Amino acid sequence: MHGAVNGDRHPDAEIIMQHRRLGQTGPVTSSLGLGLMGMSDFYGSADEGESIATIYAALDAGVTLLDTGDFYGVGHNESLLGRALAQSSRREQAIVSLKFGALRDPGSGFGGYPPRLARALNLTLVDMTCSGSVTRHVLTGGQFFQDAQIRTLGPNTRLVTLTVGGNDVGFVRDLYLSAARKSDSVTGTLIRQFWSGPPEIDQRNYAKLESELTSLLHTIRTRSPAATVVVATYPTVLPAHGTCPQLRLSNAEAALMRQVESKLATVTRKAARNGGAKIVDMNALGAKHHACSKSPWTKGWGPIAGSPFHPTLAGAQATADAITAAITPR
Repeated sequence: MHGAVNGDRHPDAEIIMQHRRLGQTGPVTSSLGLGLMGMSDFYGSADEGESIATIYAALDAGVTLLDTGDFYGVGHNESLLGRALAQSSRREQAIVSLKFGALRDPGSGFGGYPPRLARALNLTLVDMTCSGSVTRHVLTGGQFFQDAQIRTLGPNTRLVTLTVGGNDVGFVRDLYLSAARKSDSVTGTLIRQFWSGPPEIDQRNYAKLESELTSLLHTIRTRSPAATVVVATYPTVLPAHGTCPQLRLSNAEAALMRQVESKLATVTRKAARNGGAKIVDMNALGAKHHACSKSPWTKGWGPIAGSPFHPTLAGAQATADAITAAITPR
């Protein structure tokens, strides 16, 4: 764009927009584009009316390149742009640059398997993933003031996938605390002072988890009788023997948490069978892809913002692939 916008510029001064061709045979666009990401995500709340007015102002100024993506606001940005262009007489001059490939879900950022599964099966996704939830939250709500996650299910639902239970028995919590207490940070100091260590295997209420998970599956079946219900166990975090630097656990800590992990998978499988659900056993499928392996499906120790001990992108994709294979007719 020629000419800076400043206090000395006459309000009626003409804006001359430069243009260029994309590649050798691509369309001709304005050299200056408008990025729409902040209208839907990442930078705080945005006003839709102001956002659409900004798109119109850009088009009026000769900007023809509009940049969006399906993961900006989990589809909101594309819908916003669609509404703006549908009401504009300049629709034909707009060239939309669409990012794709970075799959997004509302609960677990860019890391979860639900959006990958929905993409593979061409399904509309209602993702109720929520970090830190336990089984009862799915049925009754209460986490972070949210309603019951099961509320989105109805008679027209055709597929329900579920991975839950690890927080009921403190699996990821105790992995994180055991690793974090070795840190010289303030967090590590506080954990050493106030946390006595992970409880033993017999101090974790697996019977309650089994009962609540079985009840949850029966409720899902009642609400969505035509749906295929799939329970995916957690991908393997710990190696079959020993430990590694990625875990930041001692041999004794790793041995205890390996028992917790194994029992969690066993109880999940049993509840799935009792609840009439299909089982996709990522604990078994991921045995060679633990956090210490060369191709891990789960993370090891790391900052809490990086979701330590949760699935990697490869693990999320592996889960989506396994569920797809389990429900696809052969």
